[in-house]
This record gives sequence, C-alpha cells and structure tokens, in this order.
Amino acid sequence: MKGYYRPKNPQKYKGDPTNIIYRSSWEKRCMIYFDSNSNVLEWHSEELFVPYRSPIDGRLHRYFPDFWIKIRERNGDIKIRLIEVKPYHQTQEPKKQQRKTKRYINEVKTYGINIYKWKAAKEYCADRGWTFQILTERELGL
Repeated sequence: MKGYYRPKNPQKYKGDPTNIIYRSSWEKRCMIYFDSNSNVLEWHSEELFVPYRSPIDGRLHRYFPDFWIKIRERNGDIKIRLIEVKPYHQTQEPKKQQRKTKRYINEVKTYGINIYKWKAAKEYCADRGWTFQILTERELGL
C-alpha cells in the first residue's frame, strides 16, 4: 500500500506537507497518529538521513529513517525520536537453514544491512540526545 498523506495539521509537519509518501499501511497509521495527537509537536517523514557503512560493499550509504518526531511526554518533557517501522520478523536474525535459497540469502543480507543502519541511527541519536525506536506490528497493536 503506497500513497500520499495529506495532513490535517500541516503546520506540524516539518518539510513539504504536499509530498508526504507512505509505503505501507503501518506508516500511514503512524502518520495519522502523529498528525492528530496533540502531544506530537512536530514530525516529518524521511526528511533526514543517517550515514552508515554497508557490510556488503564497505561503502558509505544514506539511511532515511521513516519518521522524526518531537513529542511531549506525560511528564511534560520534550523529546525527539527517530522511528523506523518494520515487520517484527525483519528485526530478528533469520534462522540458519541448510539450503541456501535465494530467499534465505536475501533475508540474511537485508537483516545485516538493517543492523548496520540501526546501529548508526542509535549512535546518531545518542550524539544529539535523541532516541531511536523501531516500531513493529507488536508496538502498533496489529
């Protein structure tokens, strides 16, 4: 499921509010929540990148986390989070298989790249006093 999201509160969106693209129903669900929740003060989707070195080719690449949000927490503190939305199974190391099928090799490759991206994102956030968070169907209540 892909499409354009039109915010009801475009002043909260930090970026071009006419070009907000979702790539899954889960991302769209997050966008609706960020747009409508009064504790989410600002947000954007794939507007910043985190540099990381790929374990596949050893070169620098750019990782665009799904969301950046500025949120007022229950205690009143203002925090910033980088958020990645992924299916839970993609956050887990693939189980070793005797047959090295194309699917298995692709899963291992994707997982390895994601680990490097997420490590870079955690370091990027730590340097800025932010938090990196991965949301799966478990956190989204799906």
